[in-house]
Amino acid sequence: MSFNIGLSGLRAASKDLNITGNNIANAGTAGFKQSRAEFSDVYTASILGGGSVKQGSGVLLSNVSQLFNQGNINYTQNVLDLAINGNGFFQVSNNGALSYTRAGYFGTDREGYIVDNFGYNLQGYLVDANGVLQPGVVGNLRVDATNQEPRATSQAEQRFNLNSRLSEPVNGPFSPTDPTTYNSSTSFNIYDTQGNAHVFSQYFVKTGPNQWRMDVLIDGAHPKAGEANLAAREVLEGGGTPAAVLAAALGALEDPSDFRSRIDAQVSPMLAAVPAPTSEDILAAIVRVGNNSPISMELEFDAAGKLQPIGASANVYDPNVNPAPPMTADHFWVINQDGTLTLRGNQWTPSTLSGDPAIPVANGALPNTEGMRLDIRGATQYSSSFAVNSVVQDGYTTGELAGLEVDENGMIYGRYTNGQSRVQGQLLLADFANVQGLTPVGKTQWVESLASGEPVRNPPRSGTLGAVQSGALEDSNVELSDQLVNLIVAQRNYQANAKTIETESAITQTIINLR
Repeated sequence: MSFNIGLSGLRAASKDLNITGNNIANAGTAGFKQSRAEFSDVYTASILGGGSVKQGSGVLLSNVSQLFNQGNINYTQNVLDLAINGNGFFQVSNNGALSYTRAGYFGTDREGYIVDNFGYNLQGYLVDANGVLQPGVVGNLRVDATNQEPRATSQAEQRFNLNSRLSEPVNGPFSPTDPTTYNSSTSFNIYDTQGNAHVFSQYFVKTGPNQWRMDVLIDGAHPKAGEANLAAREVLEGGGTPAAVLAAALGALEDPSDFRSRIDAQVSPMLAAVPAPTSEDILAAIVRVGNNSPISMELEFDAAGKLQPIGASANVYDPNVNPAPPMTADHFWVINQDGTLTLRGNQWTPSTLSGDPAIPVANGALPNTEGMRLDIRGATQYSSSFAVNSVVQDGYTTGELAGLEVDENGMIYGRYTNGQSRVQGQLLLADFANVQGLTPVGKTQWVESLASGEPVRNPPRSGTLGAVQSGALEDSNVELSDQLVNLIVAQRNYQANAKTIETESAITQTIINLR
């Protein structure tokens, strides 16, 4: 009997040494959870029971449990290194076979899928073709490395203050190149359907007490100048006469329209001049008219300096009156019911500077088909310097993927060279009713079992789930000092049980030696 008891103790001590050694070996393994040997005593059983003075029969390894307490967070600066601060496991898929891990070594494969260092796919909520997150649709997370398509500006919001102390400009008419013809100016970029940036310039001219006029040029010219300039230049390059160049410019514009009338009135007399102008002279004159022909609206402030609702004018159409007047080619702005304005989509032709000398010509792109909504309701007229407090517009040019970001909620964003971000997906965390019941399968991974129960999957920071830390890894939770002490204890246990066997052997030898 003593031999068996000693042998069971040797086996138990050996297994304890193995478990402790495995903990020490994985002290530097990210996401590793240390194990603990749990032993129980053994008593022989009989049919009728053994009474109250039964002798023990040794020791048995009853369980090897894993301790899922939190490991230290170690920062790595690699954005797809992920650590969980709290409860939960990353869910990964190996061709459909699901496993769970705390080791956040992630990167992308050649197809853009987010995988761990064994090539297993990280699971999470996917996005649709429009980049909209689809909660409930779980699959392999993937980083879309294609360029982000441009977006034409559909709305802009601007807050500014006009200096009430200023007087009316001393000179006129308005010219963007002569600062004495206006009081203040500002500009911001808007975008067309191809992602080209265009300068939206505003010039503010005081016309009386609490009265201002806002003149607008886009790319330094009338919104329709690109059409007229392009048509005129094409005729000029084809060898057209001065009269043909002018006719092409006029033919590109709606008739009647104020801009067309300006070109006709200012350029047509040049054809009768002596000496006769060249085709280049006519084109230059058409360009000058466009550069000095803004679209305007009247601004009125109350005695407290607040902007009053904008009314109809030559360039501003008000559809809210009854009966509504007919809309003309000169109506560039439409008043919305909420007091904002919309630059009509068909009333601006995006242009680019082209040729030698460079002139604004239509670039083949379009503005937002619904127009551009401009909100200047926050404008004020106070006794302080002119200042633009904020400008926000929703257009942008095309962008290339420049990097990734992962927030604490598991949202994965692509960061693009145009300054925009786009959701790439949202990773999920899984939790179990009994994490001790998970089956370890190596590679710092576990699979569900009957004892663990089914996984409950939710985004990070949902319920009791922890937060995700990007650019970090969770260290092993092994405490080396404790494990080294355990080694000493297991070694002593082994020696003591060996001593039991040695003593039993000596007793047996004594019996054998009896004569």
